[in-house]
Amino acid sequence: MLQTFDISPAQIETEKLYKEMGLSDNEFEMVKSILNRRPNFTETGIFSVMWSEHCSYKTSKPLLKKFPTKAPHVLQGPGEGAGIIDIGDNQAVVFKIESHNHPSAVEPYQGAATGVGGIIRDVFSMGARPIALMNSLRFGNLTSERVKYLFKEVVHGIAGYGNCVGVPTVGGEVQFDDSYEGNPLVNAMCVGLIHHDEIQKGIAAGIGNTVLYAGAPTGRDGIHGATFASDDLAEDANKDRPAVQVGDPFMEKLLIEASLEVIHSDALVGMQDMGAAGLTSSASEMASKAGTGMEMDLDLVPQRELNMSAYELMLSESQERMLLVVKKGREQEIIDVFEKYGLQAVAVGEVIEEKTFRLKQHGEIVADIPVDALAEEAPVYQMPSKEAEYFNTFQQMETQIPLVTDYTEMLGKLLEQPTIASKEWVYDQYDSMVQTNTVVTPGSDAAIVRIKGTDKALAITTDCNSRYIYLDPETGGKIAVAEAARNIVCSGANPLGLTDGLNFGNPTKPEIFWQMEKSVAGMSDACRTLGTPVISGNVSLYNESRGKAIFPTPVVGMVGLLETLDHLTPSYFQHEGDLVFLIGETKAEFGGSELQNVLADPDQIYSGKAPFIDLQVEAKRQTQLLDAIHQGIVQSAHDLAEGGLAVALAESVFSEAGLGVSAYLDGDMTVKLFSETQSRFLVTVKPEDEERFAAQVEDAKQIGVVTGDHTYTVIGNGEKVIEENVHTLCKRWKGAISCLLKSKA
Repeated sequence: MLQTFDISPAQIETEKLYKEMGLSDNEFEMVKSILNRRPNFTETGIFSVMWSEHCSYKTSKPLLKKFPTKAPHVLQGPGEGAGIIDIGDNQAVVFKIESHNHPSAVEPYQGAATGVGGIIRDVFSMGARPIALMNSLRFGNLTSERVKYLFKEVVHGIAGYGNCVGVPTVGGEVQFDDSYEGNPLVNAMCVGLIHHDEIQKGIAAGIGNTVLYAGAPTGRDGIHGATFASDDLAEDANKDRPAVQVGDPFMEKLLIEASLEVIHSDALVGMQDMGAAGLTSSASEMASKAGTGMEMDLDLVPQRELNMSAYELMLSESQERMLLVVKKGREQEIIDVFEKYGLQAVAVGEVIEEKTFRLKQHGEIVADIPVDALAEEAPVYQMPSKEAEYFNTFQQMETQIPLVTDYTEMLGKLLEQPTIASKEWVYDQYDSMVQTNTVVTPGSDAAIVRIKGTDKALAITTDCNSRYIYLDPETGGKIAVAEAARNIVCSGANPLGLTDGLNFGNPTKPEIFWQMEKSVAGMSDACRTLGTPVISGNVSLYNESRGKAIFPTPVVGMVGLLETLDHLTPSYFQHEGDLVFLIGETKAEFGGSELQNVLADPDQIYSGKAPFIDLQVEAKRQTQLLDAIHQGIVQSAHDLAEGGLAVALAESVFSEAGLGVSAYLDGDMTVKLFSETQSRFLVTVKPEDEERFAAQVEDAKQIGVVTGDHTYTVIGNGEKVIEENVHTLCKRWKGAISCLLKSKA
């Protein structure tokens, strides 16, 4: 690209250089109208990142308004760095999920690492101490060397950053499907704790107050990262490498401590991390929220490289940087805190009354833009929506019960499927115990982190079955929320709210936008029925490669509260002789199931209807089970998900206890064992509590007993249909992913 000072405003227009930055012809005309002139190169770049989908949500904003975001316990909903929910005793939980998909496809280690760093900053910029990390990952099938490389490096990146920064990675989920072959998904979630009186907002209030830049110097990495995230992936990955940032977790650790110390000073007015669009977004958003303007001298911005232009300084997404507004005359108090931690903090500008975003460099004004035009007045599009052609075809299909001849072998195959198989290879690389508050480590329905100094704890999970959402976006959206809530309830916690990571293809394609529309509608219905408001989130669109979109993947990150650790409920069977109950009846539902994946034609793996869900029934069962748990009559609880009852029974005996199970079923064994009917739970109770449990939970039926012989047995219609050593099944389940990674494609 030409040096920015060599490119005139006229040249930008006549050569349509703005299109390379991501602005459409109409949007460029809007910019000219706002400024009453042509923008210069720096201003064009600033508009392009702030009006990108990643920053402005210009195509998704009409849909996001449908989410329920308010509730008495919600202290901060969407619009700040992260959402906040009251958990009593003057404490609150702060959490958010963010995507780093395109960077991870191009430079998987740094893409994933900086995704973790960015979401941590979102949380501590609110004044909260980060206490836990989760993730939700999607890859193609582990049959190509490219996918194996991406998978390994993303996991190494998450582990490398999280372990060094000192925040435990306590769990997450990984699914594998061909639809993610060229476009993996990397969604990182962070949870923090805060006292009500320490909540910070990203505002630039107080005319004359000083704007402080703190943290790492600005380099040329990550330039145009926001617009890169708002476009299809390039065929040539090297083209996009400059848009990927480089992280430094050790500096981030210092930045956390300094920022959390600074919030105790009344000299601090506002604080925001420099995330997508870097210095541009943090500065303009803080001013716009406060109804003020901001003037900055870019010569004062700490720079890692020589001769950086205004364009590069404003669009860089270098990591580990914060922007603060402090009371005039008290700058040194804040600077001293950062310097104590070996960090640079310098004054780079001031809050002004005129609602403009004015930048100076080398004594000249290099940008002068009305601040609301960037943060509040980006164009919003109501995209055309068209029902996907496949949807009606699938809805008309009669339910087919797949043919299974050997139930033992099919159970083994399902346990070896990477989406179901143990994720030990992944989470063994994570430090889940740092900070010493992790009560339930990765591998359970939900991670549990105690709240230090109390008997309370937080339950945290991420979930989304994109196969269901592909088949039926509205139903699949309901299931995504319901299953996350099920995970929380099974742990003994009360679901509080959620953060969403909406990962979709190109929204300008009517069928993709229809998927978005319907998914959000389904999720919103479930949120209302289950009482889990959406308090934060992220939208990642244009997840396509070679013209093919990923499956619609609106990830749900949910947090619940355990009022006492006495309510903590394991997902594994606990004692020989306990009775095994199944809550909910089972129907023949195989659309999008793992069984369909194993048996179907490779050209059309998923077809038919997604499993049906009745949200009222879901809510009733969750409430009744949670009440039973709180009454102390439940020994273990596990939700039924991929692979159905057969897989849930196996997962429930894969513990160190040496237990087995004998189950007694009747009806069609393929349906009973492998259907993925929703709103079902696998629960164990002591024999003496059987009557109390049956009185508490309406739809529960005893289907078996926990044994001590380390054998998995299923009697179907009076005949033995499965009898297998638990150790043999567990070996297949535990070794599947590492075996695939070692095999030659």
